[in-house]
Amino acid sequence: MDEADRQLLRRCRVRLVRELQVASLWDVLLSRQLFTPAMIEDIQHAGSGSRSDQARQLVIDLETRGSQALPLFISCLEDTDQDALASFLRMSRQAQKQNPEAVRPPNLMPVVLGPMGLTPEDLRGKTGPLKPTPGKLSPVVLGPEQLWPAKLRPEVLRPEVPRPVDSGSGRFSDVCAQEISKQNPDLAYALNADPCGHCLIVNNVNFCLESNLMARTGSNIDCEKLQQRFRLLHFTVEVKCDLKAKQMVQALVELARRDHSGLDCCVVVVLSHGCQASHRQFPGAVYGTDGCPVSIEKIVNIFNGASCPSLGGKPKLFFIQACGGEQKDHGFEVACASPEDRTSGSDPESDAAPFQEGLGPFDQPDAVSSLPTPSDIFVSYSTFPGFVSWRDTKRGSWYVETLDGVFEQWAHSEDLQTLLLRVANAVSQKGIYKQIPGYFNFLRKKLFFKM
Repeated sequence: MDEADRQLLRRCRVRLVRELQVASLWDVLLSRQLFTPAMIEDIQHAGSGSRSDQARQLVIDLETRGSQALPLFISCLEDTDQDALASFLRMSRQAQKQNPEAVRPPNLMPVVLGPMGLTPEDLRGKTGPLKPTPGKLSPVVLGPEQLWPAKLRPEVLRPEVPRPVDSGSGRFSDVCAQEISKQNPDLAYALNADPCGHCLIVNNVNFCLESNLMARTGSNIDCEKLQQRFRLLHFTVEVKCDLKAKQMVQALVELARRDHSGLDCCVVVVLSHGCQASHRQFPGAVYGTDGCPVSIEKIVNIFNGASCPSLGGKPKLFFIQACGGEQKDHGFEVACASPEDRTSGSDPESDAAPFQEGLGPFDQPDAVSSLPTPSDIFVSYSTFPGFVSWRDTKRGSWYVETLDGVFEQWAHSEDLQTLLLRVANAVSQKGIYKQIPGYFNFLRKKLFFKM
């Protein structure tokens, strides 16, 4: 869309949001290929899902839909009998083409307004306090030279550009980009609600004998750390322990069915044994205490737009502490490997279990279904698919211990992806066997936690 059409939409946004009837538009927008089904679904779930929120998001997204988006949209309005809005936009667009200068923003210069009631005549020759002339109410525009001597002129900083701050290391860190990102809704998710969302932690420690899976000693340490950490990040935290596969799915479905409309985010943490699994979108599976696996793909898709509309357009974060398979990574030699990271005070355990080609009857339908394009989803894995994830029986897992430490030190100033890069770097340097966390990122914006 060219700049003239974009400016026109922005000038008309208030009226469009007030009058636009979106319910009748969806099919027409799809038939004209102005939006895809996934885009329509995102618009329908924008904000609270009200007509006005949908209308506002539709107008905003229209700016991204190509050079013919506005005339096509006007035709859609005519097809749905919204002739008044269609005529308004068409005439405004024609008037704009006939007089393009009228829509250009003026060349604004900064001015300082003097006290009300003073005229230039009042100021000439004045050396003492200024007094308004009775009956004169015109403001005076004064230049900076008239208000401050040159040597005393104040330094002006735009409020959106903060000064560098002392990082505590003897150097200054420029936080300009960070602060702009946090405050700009186009660049970062708004986590303003308090609490900002629900956090569900599934902590599977003790497994049935038939499962042939060992107890996950040390997992309770992980659980306590994450419970405290996400409470400090303004989430309401709920912990469920030792769930069978069907109970895990039930707990996740119950969370997805809650009303999240007054919240800004949702977090799911799974601490369990894991394995490789056939997948289309998200690799891996985690075990219930009965030895039955639940695919990560299934877990994530429980929270898609159709299953959880009140989380539409809001970030959904998943943290998976489980093995991705049975491979043990011996790593490779590098010059900077530190001795303290190559040894461990106790023998670590893995959360591995054999590869599963099939995932049980209750997992198959959702695991292979065709789903909308995932958006606003972030899945953090403790290890690379196919590889072991290590857990110290006395200190907890490498991944959670590092995640908690990084969040404690940096979550007040860095976005989620940067935090997880720190985690990956730190975990990759631990132990004789090696491990590196990673993530699948389908967020549309940066995410800064509420502090």
